[in-house]
Amino acid sequence: MPLQAGVCERRRTIAVAIHGIEPATFERCALIRDWLADHEIDRVTLLVIPARDMHPVGERSPEMVAWLGERRREGDVIAQHGFRHGHGHGHISARRLFARSQGHRGGEFLGLGLQETQRAVHAGWRVMKLAGIEPDGFVAPSYAYTPALRETLSRRFRWWAELLRVRSSPTGDRGREPLAPAWSLTPSTSFGRLLAPGVIRACALVPKMALRLDVHPSDLEHPRHMMALERVLERCAAGRTAVTYQDLAER
Repeated sequence: MPLQAGVCERRRTIAVAIHGIEPATFERCALIRDWLADHEIDRVTLLVIPARDMHPVGERSPEMVAWLGERRREGDVIAQHGFRHGHGHGHISARRLFARSQGHRGGEFLGLGLQETQRAVHAGWRVMKLAGIEPDGFVAPSYAYTPALRETLSRRFRWWAELLRVRSSPTGDRGREPLAPAWSLTPSTSFGRLLAPGVIRACALVPKMALRLDVHPSDLEHPRHMMALERVLERCAAGRTAVTYQDLAER
């Protein structure tokens, strides 16, 4: 259940999101979720890819669907993470260069027109709904948004998360939402990996800013990433209430 209105404003909060949940990463994501619970992170935002490689999630992994339903009943929130989380299309743009800088795959919706964007978003939503895991919100792969994607989301979802903020009202004034940058310990460069823990700890000192932390399935393959995440949680999560992206959108 969402927290009561105003809780995110009155308390120091931490919002952890697990990215890239799909059948091939399910076991790793479940392990990460248990690990977060061991660190007293009792509410998490789960970012689910509806149809990686064009295979609907409900057909490929009923076990994952059951797990997601259980996690929702325990208080987690589910977000649609693109449609198939593939590469963008068309020419090289500033948005695509930014998406590549985030590591992993590029922005799925870059280069798509309004109709193509609408078809992809709505197809992903239908796939998840048919599987019984209708998403609560939306997070674009690599946080790569376009005007067409924002217009599409405002008609379908109550909230969506960008790199710096969690957006809620499609009719509200942009920029009114509180600043809440998302931080990851898996950037694409060695320099970024070294810098990230210190930056996160510095941001955690800002009492009114929600601390958003992104975790990826690939983190389990890198013990140093997990050690850095553990240090961040031990030093930054103490005294903060775990919330979801939906809580941030509703404050």
